[in-house]
Amino acid sequence: MAREGLMYTDSDEWVQKKDNNILRVGITDHAQSELGDIVYVDLPEIGEEYDKGDDVNEIESVKAVAEVKAPVSGKIVAINDQLEDDPALLNEEPFDNGWIFEIEMTDPDQLENLMDLEEYESKLEE
Repeated sequence: MAREGLMYTDSDEWVQKKDNNILRVGITDHAQSELGDIVYVDLPEIGEEYDKGDDVNEIESVKAVAEVKAPVSGKIVAINDQLEDDPALLNEEPFDNGWIFEIEMTDPDQLENLMDLEEYESKLEE
């Protein structure tokens, strides 16, 4: 299940535009259900810079380890440190309290490469 008003990546991250050039990023409901019970989230460091598509952090579940990728190029400006104590938030609330990091994008044109809800749901059906 995806949510209206968000943007999506091919690698199952959701992206929500916040203030100015700040984007909030998490994993989709589809991604968390594929992973199963999440037991650990390796959060990125605030101030770290990434290029679009770079691996930003890892999520460990009882079944697998998954990489969360940068949806755009930019610098990490916030992390959800609640996930250190309660990684299961990603399973329980992937779109709300289960966000992972916020990134300040350096190239807003990269948003054009993200999918809307309809495009993302079509991708999932393939």
